[in-house]
Amino acid sequence: MSSNKSGPKKRRLLKKEKQNKRVPAWVMQRTNRQFTNHPKRRNWRRDDIDE
Repeated sequence: MSSNKSGPKKRRLLKKEKQNKRVPAWVMQRTNRQFTNHPKRRNWRRDDIDE
């Protein structure tokens, strides 16, 4: 991908970057480690973004 991105594309990528966080520790603690991984977690190299 080019280093010069358009504004809308950059905003979409920023949103996906914010969504790509781990499950908070307090959620794991509250659910007795039932939810340890995020079902919508995405790997930058493996999984593509639908744009």
